Amino acid sequence: MTSLLFRDRNAAHSGRVSFIELFFDLVFVFAITQLSHSLLAHFTPRGALETGFLLLAVWWVWIYTSWVTNWMNPESGPVRVMLFVLMLVGLGLTTSLPQAFSSPTHGLIFAGCYVAMQVGRSLFMAINVRAHSHENHLNFIRITTWFVVSGAFWIGGAFSHGDARLGLWAIALLIEYIGPRAFYWVPGIGKSSFETWDVDGEHLAERCGLFVIIALGESILVMGASFAKEALSIDTTLAFLQSFITCIAMWWLYFGITASKASHKIATAELPGELAQVAYTYVHLLLVAGIILTAVGDEHVLLHPHEAAGVVNMTSILGGPALYLLGNLLFIRVTSGQWAPLHVLGIVMLIATGGCACYGALALNALGLAFASAAVMVVVSLVEPCLYRQLKPSARLHAE
Repeated sequence: MTSLLFRDRNAAHSGRVSFIELFFDLVFVFAITQLSHSLLAHFTPRGALETGFLLLAVWWVWIYTSWVTNWMNPESGPVRVMLFVLMLVGLGLTTSLPQAFSSPTHGLIFAGCYVAMQVGRSLFMAINVRAHSHENHLNFIRITTWFVVSGAFWIGGAFSHGDARLGLWAIALLIEYIGPRAFYWVPGIGKSSFETWDVDGEHLAERCGLFVIIALGESILVMGASFAKEALSIDTTLAFLQSFITCIAMWWLYFGITASKASHKIATAELPGELAQVAYTYVHLLLVAGIILTAVGDEHVLLHPHEAAGVVNMTSILGGPALYLLGNLLFIRVTSGQWAPLHVLGIVMLIATGGCACYGALALNALGLAFASAAVMVVVSLVEPCLYRQLKPSARLHAE
C-alpha cells in the first residue's frame, strides 16, 4: 500500500504533471492576482517590501508542494486528500494577503494558514515516507523541525503590529530560505544530503514552467481588464499592444530555448537535487517577481500613459523586465554553466534608459518608457535564439 503513494520512476511518463496538480495551482492563480493588485494599490517602498515578503511566502508554499508531488503519486487517494486540504487552507491564506500586514485578524489568518500548510505537509511526508526510505524520513523530520521553528516567528508576528510584525516575519522567512542551503541540519540527527534528494527533473521543470505560465497569465488578465475599462483611444491601444509584446517576449525568452535545455540538463545530472534546489527553488522566484512587477507597470501605463517618468514608472516598467532578465540569466548560468551576454546587455540598457529618463536626457513619458522596455525585451528574445542556433554542434552539446 505504501508503494502506491509514490511515483513509479520506472513507469512510462512517471514524471507527468497530473490534473490534480493543475487544479491545485488555481489557488496560486488567485494568489498572484492578489499580490499584483496589492502592489499596484500600495506602490510605495513599504508596500513593495511587504508585497515582496508575501511573494516569498507564497512561492515557498508552492515550490515545497511541487517537491512533494515530485516524489508522491498525486493519483493516490491520500495524496489527493492532502492536496485538497492544502487548497482549502491555501484559499484562507490567499484571501488574507491584501491585509496581512495591516489587519490583526488577517495577519493571524495568513500566518496560521501558512504554518499549517508547511508543517502539515511536511509531517504528512515524514509519516508516509518512513516505510519507503529511512533517510528521506529523517529528511522530512528535519524539514518539519525547521518549519516549526520558523512557525513560532510567523505566529509571533501575527500577534505584533507594524515594524515588529515585519521584523518577526522577516526572521521566519530568513530561517526558511536558509534551510535548504544548510541541509536542514538538526542537532542529534545531522543534516540532509543531495544524494538522498531523488528528483524527477522533467517533472519539476514542467511544474516551474507552469508557474511561469500562471504569472504570465496574470499579465494577460491585467492588461485585458484594464484595456476593457478604459475609453478606446490611440494611447490605450498602443499601451495594450506594448504590454502584449512584452508578455510574448518574456514567454519566448524562457520557453524558446532556456526551459527545454534546463529540463534536459536536470534530467541527466548526476545530482539532480542540487541543480533543482538552485535553479528551480531559488532562481525561479526572480522570474515570477519580474513578471508580477511588469504586470503592475503595464496596468499603470494603460491608466496613465502620459504620466512623466518617475520612480513608480521606472521601477515597474523598467525594473520588472530587468528583474526577469536577471532571473533568466542566472537560470541559464546554473543549468548550462554559461553566461548569456545579451541578457546582461539588456539589463544594462534598461538601467541606462531609466538613468537617462531620470536625469532628463530622454524625454519619455510612461508610454515611451514602456515601448523602450518592450524594444529591449524583443531584441534579446529574438537575437539570443539566433545566436544559439549558430553555435557549432560540439559547442551546443556542451551548452546542453
